[in-house]
Amino acid sequence: MACPICGSMEFYVKDPEDQYEIYEFEVKNGNLNFPQGSEPPFIKPGVDFEAFCEQCAWHGKASEIR
Repeated sequence: MACPICGSMEFYVKDPEDQYEIYEFEVKNGNLNFPQGSEPPFIKPGVDFEAFCEQCAWHGKASEIR
């Protein structure tokens, strides 16, 4: 899937401990793809998190874009 507003496939997530630290990812085939070696340690399988679109103002749960 893609951003519900603009259709972008590029997103980022903020570190809950440091809101200035972000991790970018893209969605392909329903999977969240972080650049190799940059997957945030706070993201656990089965745990939803807040994601932000790179292109527009949308943000919401990652499960909404999978």
